[in-house]
Amino acid sequence: MRKTLILLSLALLSAAAAETLTVGLDADPPKLDPALSSALVDRQVMNQIFDKLVDLDQNLKIVPDIATSWKVSNGGLTYTFKIRTGVKFHDGTALDAAAVKYSLDRNMTLEGSVRKNELSSVKDVKVIDPTTVQINLKQPYGPLLGVLTDRAGMIVSPKAAEKAGQDFQNNPVGSGPFEFTSRKRQDNITLTANTSYWGGAPKIDKLVYRPFADGDVRYANLLSGAVQVITPFDPKDLSKIESNPKFTALNFPGLGFQGIWFNVTRAPFNNKAFRQAVAATIDRDAVVKVIMNGTATPAAGPFAPGTPAFSTAIKVPKPDLARAKQKLGGKPLTFTLLTAPGALSAQSAQLYQAMFAQAGINAKIEQVEFGTLLDRADKHDFDALMLGWSGRPDPDGNIYDFFVTGGSNNQAGYSNKTVDSLLAKARAQSAMSARVATYNVALATILDDAPYAWVYAPNTLVGLSKNVTGLKPIPDGILRFKDVDLK
Repeated sequence: MRKTLILLSLALLSAAAAETLTVGLDADPPKLDPALSSALVDRQVMNQIFDKLVDLDQNLKIVPDIATSWKVSNGGLTYTFKIRTGVKFHDGTALDAAAVKYSLDRNMTLEGSVRKNELSSVKDVKVIDPTTVQINLKQPYGPLLGVLTDRAGMIVSPKAAEKAGQDFQNNPVGSGPFEFTSRKRQDNITLTANTSYWGGAPKIDKLVYRPFADGDVRYANLLSGAVQVITPFDPKDLSKIESNPKFTALNFPGLGFQGIWFNVTRAPFNNKAFRQAVAATIDRDAVVKVIMNGTATPAAGPFAPGTPAFSTAIKVPKPDLARAKQKLGGKPLTFTLLTAPGALSAQSAQLYQAMFAQAGINAKIEQVEFGTLLDRADKHDFDALMLGWSGRPDPDGNIYDFFVTGGSNNQAGYSNKTVDSLLAKARAQSAMSARVATYNVALATILDDAPYAWVYAPNTLVGLSKNVTGLKPIPDGILRFKDVDLK
């Protein structure tokens, strides 16, 4: 009898210890490959699977991760990183300096990699010894450490990447606190705890991500207990979550922006005046008040208030219907506005549509699945497109790839040699004050050319059950679950 009770107690303890945390996302992550990923929702999952050379803390300070320390020398052209010892990938192979070099080289050379521009200043990567990696630059590149806190700095298993090829995005192998287990498209991605993690085993045993494009559905799943965390929640649900004693709402400024792309490679928006006309109709204060419920800030450019390159010299424009009509010159303008699923996207699109109509502009709304939207954006297969950016700690990550000729995030197909030169100049400047001055000159041209209309800088909104503890709000909006527990 005593033996039976002991076994039963052990079974109950084991069951209690087996904790699963389920997270509701606003989209199904398209590509779980650091080189190929271009969506924020990918990063939510990949940050659990992959370690990075360096990471961010709550104050946007760059802190050690796989690199325990680093030194900058040779006039800013050489970065030398000491690599943490004893780290293993989930497939059992060693994470050493050679694996770091492989990952960086892969990001710079893999067909379809959207990390190439982020690392275009890199001349070469050298293995000095098994615990030392050296990155040599073609010219000084101030954003490098900031870039390495994200996908460009994620370390993949060379063995797994070579074996999987392009299918690595569906079978990612890293060394992070959670290991990829399985996925069912449009249903779930399941990760399990890496109990041998160098930083200590996670407190939860399983991490499950589920996509809910509709914010009401995400909120309903939080209320029912089907999920314990949702990110983001719709702004209209803020007061409901805050007033419910069973839940906690995190609402903090982010690094990104939201707005509208105009495809400059084809009609109607190869006409600059038409782009300017549409941009002039947008009432940013109304969007923040009506759609975002005050959980955002009207935006004039790519740098959110409180971030290093934010400048009060770039003024938020007021709606100007007279200017819009003048730019139209009496010509009719009809176009299709492409948007992702979800109530928030639909409401935003409808509000924009009404604003455009005040100037006699006719916009049709087309809604497509998020992965399809990204694919069409990359192929310039749209007239206008609602798409934002989650933001980066270094300002280069919010502007360069978006407006440099051929940039991986340049959905407009925009090209201006003067802007190219200015953005390259800012990359080589070390003092942030000098970079801000350069960005402001570039933005004057970009704002006039209007390939993109910035509308607002959103806050990060996370809803969670009260029993979820240890979740720290990081300004990049990416949730880290290694130290999270269910009480």
